Amino acid sequence: MVSEQRIPEETLQESKVAALENSGTMSGPLVGAAAGTRRRRRTEAMQLILRVLCMCSSVVSLSFMVTAKEASSVSIYGFLLPIHSKWSLSESYECLVGVSVAVVAHSLLQLLIGTSRFLRMSSVIPSRNYAWLIFAGDQAFAYALMSAGSASSGVTNLNRTGIRHTALPNFCKPLQKFCDHVAISIAFTFISCFLLATSAVQDVIWLSKH
Repeated sequence: MVSEQRIPEETLQESKVAALENSGTMSGPLVGAAAGTRRRRRTEAMQLILRVLCMCSSVVSLSFMVTAKEASSVSIYGFLLPIHSKWSLSESYECLVGVSVAVVAHSLLQLLIGTSRFLRMSSVIPSRNYAWLIFAGDQAFAYALMSAGSASSGVTNLNRTGIRHTALPNFCKPLQKFCDHVAISIAFTFISCFLLATSAVQDVIWLSKH
């Protein structure tokens, strides 16, 4: 009878040990997968934050530029002449406004698509083709912002310094508000360019891992 009682007890202990060993071997892959999912979610959250920052920066740039207008007077050769300045009088400023509008639309679209997929616990970047698409968009808009910002900076610098060997003065003295609005707009344009470039780098990192 003793031997008959010991056999079930030993069998039960062996089954417990085997169960513990199996649970130990299963926990490794499960923990690794969970950690990988958390890292992916953090990376995707950072991508969405970049979209929000880029969109906000472009909206600020656009707002300051379209409100850049002022009327004053300036003295040239002793004559007091009225002057009026507005952003739409410069092709460079118009280009900056157009590019900023396109960047806001691009960032908003990617933010809506990414947030929808993020909330559904899906991957923000579903495929390599999609990753290449947004990489091309981010890079193209970053270059466009850089070009528009550089051209606008040249016009603003000319307004601020005037033209040498002529009587044309520093137009930013009588048009202080206008020049300040333009300068702030250009600054946020370059910030948006940097954020888009950062998004493009993240796109490249994703492509290298997949």
